[in-house]
Amino acid sequence: MAESGNSKKALVIVESPAKARTISKFLGKNYLVEASIGHVRDLPQGAKEIPQQYKDQDWAYLGVNVNENFDPVYIVPTDKKQQVTKLKKLLKESDELYLATDEDREGEAISWHLQEILKPKVPVHRLVFHEITESAITEALEHPRTIDDGLVRAQETRRILDRLYGYEVSPLLWRKIKPKLSAGRVQSVAVRLIVQRERDRMAFHSATYWDLVATFEVDGQSFDATLVEADGKRVPSSRDFDSSTGKVNKEGLLLLDEDGANALLQRIKDTDFSVSNLENKPYTSKPAAPFTTSTLQQEANRKLGFTARRTMQVAQSLYENGYITYMRTDSTNLAQVAIDASRKLVESEYGKDYLPEKPRLYSSKVKNAQEAHEAIRPAGNEFRKPDSVKGELSAEQFKLFELIWKRTVACQMADARGHRISINIGGAEAVFYVSGKTIDFPGFLRAYVEGSDDPQAELADRETLLPAVTVGQKVDAKEFDPKSHTTQPPARFSEASLTRSLEEMGIGRPSTYASIIDTILRREYVFKKGNALVPTWTSFAVVGLMEAHLERLVDYDFTAKMEDDLDSISRGEADANDYLKKFYFGVENHGLKQVIEERIKDVDARSVNSIPLGAPEEGEHREEVFVRVGRYGPYVEQGERRGSIPDELPPDEIDLAKAMDILEQSEKGEEPMGEHPETGKPIYLKTGRFGPYVQMGSSDDDEKPKNASLLKGMNVGDVNLETAIKLLSLPREVGLHPEDQKPIVAYNGRFGPYIKWNDETRSLPAEISPIDIEMDKALELLAQPKTRGRRGAPKEPLKTLDKSPVTEEVIKIMDGRYGPYVTDGETNASLPKGASPDELTMEVALQLLADRAAKGGTKKKKAKKKTTKKATKKKTAKKKTTKKAATKKTAKKSTTKKAATKKTAKKAEESTSDEAPF
Repeated sequence: MAESGNSKKALVIVESPAKARTISKFLGKNYLVEASIGHVRDLPQGAKEIPQQYKDQDWAYLGVNVNENFDPVYIVPTDKKQQVTKLKKLLKESDELYLATDEDREGEAISWHLQEILKPKVPVHRLVFHEITESAITEALEHPRTIDDGLVRAQETRRILDRLYGYEVSPLLWRKIKPKLSAGRVQSVAVRLIVQRERDRMAFHSATYWDLVATFEVDGQSFDATLVEADGKRVPSSRDFDSSTGKVNKEGLLLLDEDGANALLQRIKDTDFSVSNLENKPYTSKPAAPFTTSTLQQEANRKLGFTARRTMQVAQSLYENGYITYMRTDSTNLAQVAIDASRKLVESEYGKDYLPEKPRLYSSKVKNAQEAHEAIRPAGNEFRKPDSVKGELSAEQFKLFELIWKRTVACQMADARGHRISINIGGAEAVFYVSGKTIDFPGFLRAYVEGSDDPQAELADRETLLPAVTVGQKVDAKEFDPKSHTTQPPARFSEASLTRSLEEMGIGRPSTYASIIDTILRREYVFKKGNALVPTWTSFAVVGLMEAHLERLVDYDFTAKMEDDLDSISRGEADANDYLKKFYFGVENHGLKQVIEERIKDVDARSVNSIPLGAPEEGEHREEVFVRVGRYGPYVEQGERRGSIPDELPPDEIDLAKAMDILEQSEKGEEPMGEHPETGKPIYLKTGRFGPYVQMGSSDDDEKPKNASLLKGMNVGDVNLETAIKLLSLPREVGLHPEDQKPIVAYNGRFGPYIKWNDETRSLPAEISPIDIEMDKALELLAQPKTRGRRGAPKEPLKTLDKSPVTEEVIKIMDGRYGPYVTDGETNASLPKGASPDELTMEVALQLLADRAAKGGTKKKKAKKKTTKKATKKKTAKKKTTKKAATKKTAKKSTTKKAATKKTAKKAEESTSDEAPF
């Protein structure tokens, strides 16, 4: 890019360091590009961040003045203060300011906040571009604009609405269910969808039915067909069964069991069969539209196995490094240069036959889609082929880039054409059916097939070739095979299907789906089983409470209407203050605030934390059985009997029979297996929320009972008294090392079994148990050199990021004793439960470190100084309880409205999620 004709210095502010580095390549020496590192201002995250002048206000815990036009209180978070100071310093040295944050609502809001904080006295320009290429940056510099107040107000209204929802509803969940839960405008509805699907699975009654599969042959070509009719009655399929009863929901159907299927086989096996009906219809299929944020997340989940969060992180890195256009969009529109580039590639790569006469134009089905934006596509006016960038990208980046490239090119290709064939074959009152499909011209399928990694293989799979036949033609029946079928419950949501459902219902926005899924996983409302999202029992209690007492807040239509209302505000068609006032205070004071205050008194905690399973009809125990959601995990309860539910057990696997089994196992745990030969104490086999374990002694003893977990791969049935005694012997001394006569000890550690001699440790292979390892094997393992990743080896970072703007040290993700954590050399912050170190971005790492630093006590521990006499006196004086201190303590405990407000704010700081996009 050519230098400007004068010596003026310009400061360009973007959001991320990676984006700053890429843009710097296209700008001259008169431009200084610096990152804001995300948002520089936000609502206070709890009592500690509320400015002093507002602390005595009854609305202070919200961070929003609900009494005065819903004015938000903005603060600069602790972790951003140093960066803001840096930006102010750079601005003083500059003659112009360019705000080049992202082009969506969040980006517009960041630019506005930067302008508010920096208070520039130089000309300010807003730069907007949807790809980071030299031509796009040049175009943006030539046509800057001002900040869009409508977009800023839209973002601010959403932020305030989410804060009001989260900070008012969450405390109700803390009081009635358990601490550290959160509620959110979209989050809670997403959880309700997942819970309702699990309820459907729990209520599902499977059904078994039989049919026949016949193998026919025509002119030497064989094919299979399925029985669809016999004796003038249609044979049912899975859709003909009632999921709530398991019974056929239509009259006049022929329901076969195994005996009936075999009897029918005997009747028809010698019958002559012929073609009774034939249909051959042409079809065409069109290519899918180019990617939006939502469809990219769905397809990357299906094809690549990426989570929504991972997809967005990889896409952001591709965008920031100039490979694709902006990745947060709900538009399927393509710029003319992109259409031209795609059509050029179609002709050169696949030939003229694959190029339609006219360009394909796409319009979004999403409400309020911003058509001025583009779909996600390769960046530039000439698309680089995947092979040409393979060496520049990581494996994940390349996979996602290739996916985007293929989808974009395919969307400008010709239709696929073919024929669908269906054949009915009849004989002796039995009718068999088979369908086939041919592809006459593959069209766009040559480049891209939804849900398949290999278009060529998919083309073969999509064809089902049948022999050429005519009506009345005889066919030879070679074999009949009775087949059993069992109806299946509705599938659980995957990230892809949940995203699709939310989008179809008009709930949330595509750019926020990744953060919503991330939040419900982190809050442990759901967990993953394979690719499926499984709700926890806690989510059952939360959804049950909200359905019973806050029904409107989790109503699908109401939530979708909220999105429409917020979009109206963004377009200037509605007033934000009027909308927020109606939502919070309501008509005749019946808004969110009053509803919450009333419901806190009405909600019965025991009731909302109880999910009934029914009562046994036979046996000694016939009382009703419940799943209870306790503060320390879910458990089964029947009268005075209780049994813990293992964490990994999905709700739909706990029916009445399973619950009774858990209760019986729990009762057995109260009966000792036997006594320890040395201590004489009873030994029990118990099951807790983290699985089975053995215990020596009981809680009634003066001495605390000793527990030992089962070894990995060990089942309850494998544990007898002898095995239990061995487990309780851990850690056990294997023997003395011949070099120094120091003990070698075997352990069953948190990360698996290992042995230790002095400071030397070695993990045990899977086939060696710590309860059986002998001396010669221990010495053999200790003689082996340490390898990276083994216990005792020097710790290597799991991943490294850029330098921290705070410490100037490289940010690292390490594997710690209690799981992975991120460090900048001074502060350590644990990764959220279930988060993958590979998926951690620089922005998220900085946020985790900032949150941890704000709580205090996060610096790496330094060597303790010697305690001086003076320090000892201070410590002693601090411990003394004076009458004055006792008086203060009593005063602090008194429940006042002000204290309650502060307490709520503090809890909000720890527990709630505002659903602000990351």
